Amino acid sequence: MRLLKKLRQRLVNKLKASSMKLYKPTKGWGNTLERLVDDNEYYGEFGKQFLSQSDIKALISNPKTFKEDRADNKAFASGRYFHQAFLEPDKAKVFPTLDVASRNTKAYREWKEENDGEFILLTKEKEETDEMVKAMKMNFEFYDKIYADGNKFEVPGVAMIKGFPFKGKADILCDDCVIDLKTSANIQDFKWTARKYNYDAQAYIYQYIFGKPLKFYVIDKATHVLGRFNPKDSWLRGGEMKVEKALAMYMKYYGDNPTDDVANFIIEEDLD
Repeated sequence: MRLLKKLRQRLVNKLKASSMKLYKPTKGWGNTLERLVDDNEYYGEFGKQFLSQSDIKALISNPKTFKEDRADNKAFASGRYFHQAFLEPDKAKVFPTLDVASRNTKAYREWKEENDGEFILLTKEKEETDEMVKAMKMNFEFYDKIYADGNKFEVPGVAMIKGFPFKGKADILCDDCVIDLKTSANIQDFKWTARKYNYDAQAYIYQYIFGKPLKFYVIDKATHVLGRFNPKDSWLRGGEMKVEKALAMYMKYYGDNPTDDVANFIIEEDLD
């Protein structure tokens, strides 16, 4: 019975892997960028043919979750609204919220049940995000750089990196750099937590795709202190090493000729 179960799981994994083959351009990128402008294409099946920053995290930390859809939560929802408030005001105006005190209320539970368990941001959480947006826009230096003439918002890009197709979507594409908007629970720790969240890999990927340095424009969620963080070569090299590690994991478990079953994945490190 155990052997049968193991064989069945191997088959499931192989079928799963076969649906994760990556995009292989034969005559350039065609209309790829036009398609990736649409969020439904970027995050949907077409976009999943490309690797991205989020894939780097999954492949390094737990390749079993590679290409799995992530459940929505407060961080994701508030992050979407934060970006829309800056870059897509028409979407921000109709961003859905629910005006209740908490998610423990009867009204929230009823709404969730009526909407098949969908996650929704609370109105007060949206208002907290509005305050962050307002604080960042009130800084003249930040405002002038974000909304400079010629800047483009939500710009998709693709490139072959180390023989693999990658995608990225620039928050703000400027003449001299790419700006990525971030929020932080503690901006004083951002230079350390940025590595934890693999922003170094993101900076490496985006710099490669867009041919310009990436700069992080950050606001502290609690204090509204602003920060601008500029990745240097040594930091980018750390991101490149993460990309290389992730690609090795992809080839091991999901490549054209995988050498191992992802069910066998373990983390092994020396402690000293």
